[in-house]
Order: sequence, then structure tokens, then C-alpha cells
Amino acid sequence: MGYPQTSVETRDRNKELAALIKRMAAQDERAMAELYDATRRLVYGLVLRIVTDPAAADEALVDVYMQAWRQADRFDEDRGAPLAWLTTIARSRALDRVRSGSYERKHGESLDAANHHVAADRADEAAFASETQRHVRRALDALSPEQREVIELAYYGGLSHSEIALDLGQPLGTVKTRTRLGMIKLRELLRPLFSEGAL
Repeated sequence: MGYPQTSVETRDRNKELAALIKRMAAQDERAMAELYDATRRLVYGLVLRIVTDPAAADEALVDVYMQAWRQADRFDEDRGAPLAWLTTIARSRALDRVRSGSYERKHGESLDAANHHVAADRADEAAFASETQRHVRRALDALSPEQREVIELAYYGGLSHSEIALDLGQPLGTVKTRTRLGMIKLRELLRPLFSEGAL
């Protein structure tokens, strides 16, 4: 079954987006940034309509582009348009968020709380925290200098996006894009920790 087709009027745009996805399949991070900038409003709008909570929509948005990055090599123009492929991913990730939220409410305990209990049960919490910090530092070191700079200013320096833009003399949109893409890459790099229950 193919992805839903789009109208002829969007042919040029589809070619541009398809070219970006092909570059992403070759691990081109700049292409990822360009795809994000070109499509995030549409994707975020779709996700927000499904999950209704802006914070959950932000998290789902990261999941969408992370999956697009991982699966870029599977995109097939013959099956449908790039936006249809991307919105199919977005709908799936948004529904996952809704199901996950329903499960947490039903069981009266959030995922964060469950992770806290797992961490508290560890025999040597200090060693655990130290090991986690080492993993996070290695992941940060794997980012581009520009991505690492904005993330460190935000999370270690406590600066807002606007303050970072002012501090670095960069456009606000650039700061937001670098932060978002850096967080996508960090989540991918730290995925083993989450799957092992280490975070």
C-alpha cells in the first residue's frame, strides 16, 4: 500500500523534499535541518491535533524527525510524496504518544515516576549517576560544535532561546533549529541507555 498522493501543483516542492531525504539517507545533517525547517509547521500542526498537549506534541515532533532520519533510506518516491511519507510517520508517532499517555493515566504512574523507582533500586546510585554523566558527555561531544554550544547554553547555562540568540548574535530560528536537531541526535545517541533502563 502506497502513501497518499499529492496534487500536481506540489511537484517541484516534492522534488526538493525528496532530494533532502536522499541526502539524509547519506547521513547529511544539513539536509535534516533543511527538511525540518521546511516541514516542521505542518508536521507540528498535525501532531498537535492528535495529542492536543503542546508539550507532548514537542516530544512527538522530535520522535518524528528522529524516525525520518533513521528511515530516510527506505523512502520510495514511487510509493508517494515526501510530505505524505513524513505525515504518515507523524500520525503514527502522535498516536503512540496518545496511547502511552492513556496507559500512564490508567495505571496512575507516569513513565518518569517509574524510571525514578528503577533508579532508586540500584545498589550504587552514585556510580550509576557518574556513568550516566559520562554517557551524556560523550553524546554531547558527538554533536556538531554549533549544536553543542546552544544545548549547553540552554541546559547548563539556563538561557532561553532568545537569550542564546542574543548572546551568539544568531537569528532566533537558527538557534531553535540547532537546539532541536541537537536534541534529536542526543536522543538517538542515548537510546541504548533508555532501552537498558539506565535513565
